Amino acid sequence: MRNNLAERRLEREWTQADLARVLGVSRQTVISIERERFDPSLPLAFLIAQTFSCNIEDVFTADVEA
Repeated sequence: MRNNLAERRLEREWTQADLARVLGVSRQTVISIERERFDPSLPLAFLIAQTFSCNIEDVFTADVEA
């Protein structure tokens, strides 16, 4: 799964620690999601989208192979 979480975070001039605090997760979790090593749970994905006032699909996209 691809995401643009880092870009959205940087647009707000937030550190990974800032975003982790808002989401109630560890900084390591934010790092893992941004590096696409970890897919968030559905509730966390909804919270991320809500935090950035957008839809889940605006942050996360399926990694589709042709």
